[in-house]
Order: sequence, then structure tokens, then C-alpha cells
Amino acid sequence: MRSHLLDGVGFLLPEIADYEIRRNLILENLTTAIGILDGFKHRMVYLPLTTEAMQKAAELWADVRSKGLPTAPEEALDGDVIVAAQAIVASAGTEEIVIATINVGHLARFNTTTVTAREWSDIIPTSLPNP
Repeated sequence: MRSHLLDGVGFLLPEIADYEIRRNLILENLTTAIGILDGFKHRMVYLPLTTEAMQKAAELWADVRSKGLPTAPEEALDGDVIVAAQAIVASAGTEEIVIATINVGHLARFNTTTVTAREWSDIIPTSLPNP
């Protein structure tokens, strides 16, 4: 991430991703890790949930489910579809957004001309020099 930031690449932190990480950190009382997560908000654009994104998520959810390609059990909230919707709305059809994930199989179902899902390991080097 540091090297990409130095190269001028911006990062978005979707609110749904913050929620999914934060809830487990709170459950495990990992206060140092919570502080690190909070620090990301100063290096990234925090992407709040919006009505537009949630409506797009509902459309995406219904589309993949109607095709027999669900990304979560029917009763699940489905964070993947919400992350994809947030990226699509944030791109506004013009900005290139890459969703860094370990779950390309699910998120690639929502690729558009401006939003693509890629493996973390293909984007972020495993060893970075310290600045």
C-alpha cells in the first residue's frame, strides 16, 4: 500500500469492509488492531454506505441470484455485493477502481468497464521496503 500511495494511487475503504473487519476486532478486544484500522481512514477515502449504493447492491444481488450465481447464502446480507455496488457507484462509470480481494471468484461477477476485482497478491507486493 505504501508504494502505491507514493505512486499517487488512491485507496477507498468501503464502510461495509470496515464493519466486517471491525466487528471481529471488537469481539476479540484487539484494541491495537482497531487503532490501525482507524488509521486507515487518514490514508484512504472512507466510502460510506449510501442509498444509491444499497439500491445498486440490491440490483446486483438479484441479477446474480437470477443467474444461479449467488455470492452468499440467501439469508446473508452479502458484503461482497455491497462492496461491488459501492465501487460501481464510486466509479460513476468513469474512474477506474480495482477491488483488492482474496475472493476474486465472487467479486469478479460484478466487473464493469471501470471496476475490476483482482487478487491482493497481484496488486500489493508481499514485502515492502520501510519508508
